[in-house]
Amino acid sequence: MPASSVILAIDQGTTSSRAMLFDREGQPVARAQRELTQHFPESGWVEHDPEDIWRDTLSVVHDALDAGGLTLDSVAAIGITNQRETTVLWERATGAPVHRAIVWQDRRTAGLCDRLNREGHGDLVRRRTGLLIDSYFSATKIAWILENIPGAREKARRGDLAFGTIDSFLLWRLTGGRVHATDATNAARTMIYDIHRQDWDQELLDLFDIPRAILPEVRDNDADFGVAAAEVLGAAVPVRGMAGDQQAATVGQACFAEGMMKSTYGTGCFALMNTGAMAVESANRLLTTVAYRLEGDTTYALEGSIFVAGAAVQWLRDGLKIIDSAGETEALAQAADPAQRVVLVPAFTGLGAPYWDAHARGAIFGLTRASGPAEIARAALEAVCFQTRDLLHAMEADGVERLETLRVDGGMVANDWLLQTLADTLGVAVERPTVTETTALGAACLAGLRNGFFDGLDGISGRWRSSGRFTPRIDDAERESRYAVWRDAIARVRSTADR
Repeated sequence: MPASSVILAIDQGTTSSRAMLFDREGQPVARAQRELTQHFPESGWVEHDPEDIWRDTLSVVHDALDAGGLTLDSVAAIGITNQRETTVLWERATGAPVHRAIVWQDRRTAGLCDRLNREGHGDLVRRRTGLLIDSYFSATKIAWILENIPGAREKARRGDLAFGTIDSFLLWRLTGGRVHATDATNAARTMIYDIHRQDWDQELLDLFDIPRAILPEVRDNDADFGVAAAEVLGAAVPVRGMAGDQQAATVGQACFAEGMMKSTYGTGCFALMNTGAMAVESANRLLTTVAYRLEGDTTYALEGSIFVAGAAVQWLRDGLKIIDSAGETEALAQAADPAQRVVLVPAFTGLGAPYWDAHARGAIFGLTRASGPAEIARAALEAVCFQTRDLLHAMEADGVERLETLRVDGGMVANDWLLQTLADTLGVAVERPTVTETTALGAACLAGLRNGFFDGLDGISGRWRSSGRFTPRIDDAERESRYAVWRDAIARVRSTADR
């Protein structure tokens, strides 16, 4: 390949770190991936070691280049996408983290969130940020670190510490500490960023007692984010795109028209519907968020966030040990007895939208002596579909037009049984793209926009291709009967939660 012929996408996710190389047509050239160690120091706590993330990121970048037979001279630009909300604070002088990264799934600050809600701060947070007060978001994670790590608050007030979500941390390291920045989509997930004024909100900073001095500069998604230093990466390469993983997937799925919707099935499930220039306020506990900000113009989205999707399959493998790999679930689900109504509510770290119940915990209902691994695996996949229907119903209740087609992506969508069941459960068509690594693709597209690879958003849309379309095969009566069993299971889980 000629020099500067590819875009490098760094996709740092919850369970793994990936690097992918894309050509000028948005097609994958090479990739590399490493699984990320999860730390669970207490019940409901989830942490990552930032040094593991950094080390793995460098490794997969060079592994992907080796796999493609390329060198850094071939890379025109870098795009970064990341697990959102996960929080890191580090020393500006050394770059050393002061604590492990607190992961978006972590529920340690649920009590603080309960108190803030009781005190009546929810309306302020909602109006400014589009979010609900929940430990899912970064603000209370920052507050926890400042409160619990000796000396952290004093250092923060002096400006000696830097805060970032994973994108910002990686950018700092890549640029040798020269750039402390984030993008509008990641900033929008912190619970301290006004999505209407597009700026950090001082009233919210005061509420959470977070010094402004630790915050990164917020830039457009296709901005110049500095240059990865030669002494760090091996060659100087500009960083020209950045977005949180779900917004990157929205770009990768070319959901640029108002009313288009994508749903990503990775560790969690995240459905975003493009609402255009209007920040639609949800009356049904969905989130109003930034879809992307390009050349200073903000496009908004309604989002439904599900904490556990692929993580339930990971639990089947690592917890129950009834499978050796995620790919086994398709055959198991097909072999399950359809007459059994086993239901798994995977509230391992609480329930996300539209329930926002941090105290709920997982449960399995409907077990009989005939139930086995196949029925449990089927229930885990069906839970993903039922949770997606919860989100779609909430969006329709907020007044958006009924969806006709859902674009899907993420590691789970290779499973045809899952996608057919999703179409049956939702009663809408489900479409899978040719390039299913849409988070990495979206990061590459953003960098490519800035670098001239793609001729605007139309240039990205024109390259999107479908690899499969799934349409509903069951009638409304069967669809509603199945969903009623799920809703009953949800009610039972919530009624027994320890509050």
